[in-house]
Amino acid sequence: MKEDLVERIMNVANHILKTHDTIRKTAKIYGYSKSTIHHDVSIKLKNIDFNLYQRTKQVLDENFAEKHIRGGEATRKRYKELEEIEEEKSV
Repeated sequence: MKEDLVERIMNVANHILKTHDTIRKTAKIYGYSKSTIHHDVSIKLKNIDFNLYQRTKQVLDENFAEKHIRGGEATRKRYKELEEIEEEKSV
C-alpha cells in the first residue's frame, strides 16, 4: 500500500478512537465518502495494524449499537421544533 494511504487510514482510525465519532461524521471531517472511511477502518486497517483495528472496531460497534437511539433523538428534536414553530404561528 502507498505510504499516504496507510497514513490516512491510521489518522482516521486514531481520530475515531480519540473522539468516538461515527463513520459519517469522520467522513465529513476528512472529506471522504462514508464507504471509503468504512472500507479503510474495517478492511484495510486489519492488514496494517490489527491491534488498532480491534480497538477501532470496538468503538464502531458501540456507535452501531447506539444508532437507533440517536435517530430517535433526532426525530424527537425535529418534531419538537416543528411544534414550536406551529405555536408561534398561532399566537
